[in-house]
Amino acid sequence: MLVEQTVEKMTAMKMHKMAESFQQRLGRTDHKSLTSSEFIGFLIDDEYQDRQNKKMASRLRGAQFKESEACIESIDYKHKRGLKKSEVLELAQNHWIKKHQNIVLTGPTGAGKSYLAQALGNNACRNGFRVLYTRVSKLLLSLLTAKAEGTYITKMKKLAKTNVLILDDFGLNSLDEVQRQDLFEVIEDRHGVGSTVITAQLPTTHWHEYLGGGMLGDGICDRLLHNCHKLKLSGETYRVKVNNLT
Repeated sequence: MLVEQTVEKMTAMKMHKMAESFQQRLGRTDHKSLTSSEFIGFLIDDEYQDRQNKKMASRLRGAQFKESEACIESIDYKHKRGLKKSEVLELAQNHWIKKHQNIVLTGPTGAGKSYLAQALGNNACRNGFRVLYTRVSKLLLSLLTAKAEGTYITKMKKLAKTNVLILDDFGLNSLDEVQRQDLFEVIEDRHGVGSTVITAQLPTTHWHEYLGGGMLGDGICDRLLHNCHKLKLSGETYRVKVNNLT
């Protein structure tokens, strides 16, 4: 009866994994010699790990990765595209996130920029950071919609609080004045408090012109490129290489 009551109380307190573990571990012969503190320690560890796993799963869902399978361990360094393993492994330590630094990935289409960005984002999620992946065009459209729905401020606050914001396909579509202003506001709000990862076919030397020049162009480029890790991928597109092998 005492066991049933204990399980019910654990469940009532939403300690579901602990309740499950309690029932399973009670019947294990290899636990007979455990002290009370050791047994309780195992239960707490089980509950803690279960909650951590659920939080990680939630972060991965919230990141909205296009390529959910992208991960650091699966990156191909054999294909010659200017990608250094030592550089990637250093970024995988996530020091750049803690220092609120940015990453810019440039190179031709199909070179693996998006995959690498999402692999770094996946790694960040697994290490406790909040990440959001989106294409630049989709982000700007969502901001326009948020203005119409009266949720613009709320959305901007959410973007500002995201540890890592991945903006894919920067420079792919032309921007009007409103879109440039919205992009500046996003970058400005995150400057010094979050990290942004940019993927672009457009070389950074052309960004200022693409952004219309002037103060907005200065502001966006300065905040994105200052204190930034730049990785330039080159060579035959990785996508073509993979397709030729299949």
